[in-house]
Amino acid sequence: MLRDITIGQYYPADSCIHKMDPRVKILATFVYITALFIVKHFVAYTYIIAFIAGTILLSKVPLGYIVRGLKPLFLIILFTFAINMFMTKGEILYQIGPLDITKEGLYQAVFMATRLVLLIIGTSLLTLATSPIQLTDGIEKLLNPFKKIGVPAHELAMMMTIALRFIPTLLEETDKIMKAQMARGADFESGNIINRAKSLVPLLVPLFISAFRRADELAMAMEARCYRGGENRTRMKELSLHARDYIGGFITMLILLAVLINRFF
Repeated sequence: MLRDITIGQYYPADSCIHKMDPRVKILATFVYITALFIVKHFVAYTYIIAFIAGTILLSKVPLGYIVRGLKPLFLIILFTFAINMFMTKGEILYQIGPLDITKEGLYQAVFMATRLVLLIIGTSLLTLATSPIQLTDGIEKLLNPFKKIGVPAHELAMMMTIALRFIPTLLEETDKIMKAQMARGADFESGNIINRAKSLVPLLVPLFISAFRRADELAMAMEARCYRGGENRTRMKELSLHARDYIGGFITMLILLAVLINRFF
């Protein structure tokens, strides 16, 4: 299951989405998230689903690879579905002991689960179609105006990108530790959810040690290359906007406008 997590991973491909300016992709992701939380009717979801389906098609990232990223979060989606279905009052359709399944609750459950799935897919596409270096440059450029009030734009961008970059690395390390302990007789798969959670506790110590060791090695490598932050740094490839960036930004804003019209008019 650990290998199914796609957040923070980069999928190399020769597509127009990969070639887009990272600033546009970051801002488009924020607009996409805003549109998701504005939606109040299923009709507006059709606009967003059409938009995300077109983006996946253009990105050339396999749909199965993206859907696989939902598997580790299945329990969260299921929990969200159950909470909304049983806790929303309304016209009772069915009773399970003390719990009532209402018409409004079922609608709300499907609505919120759909929102969560679209949120995960949309945000995963940002890292799948943007390399860590591009992501760092894009975040730094977007934060540059805040330097005037003392915000360390380069350092913040570097920290966020390193955190995203190390997600798949730490997952791979966790998988190796689990296999090593299973070879020594550890059992991570039998028992109920509580017992499985308890069996994962012995993984924390070696995982934290490995994480601190990697952080120390990264710091030493940066010092050995005379890294001094973003001051007076130049780039081999400067960011510049092209026609595809304007088109992508325009389409994203159209989706937000369509959702706003559906919501308020």
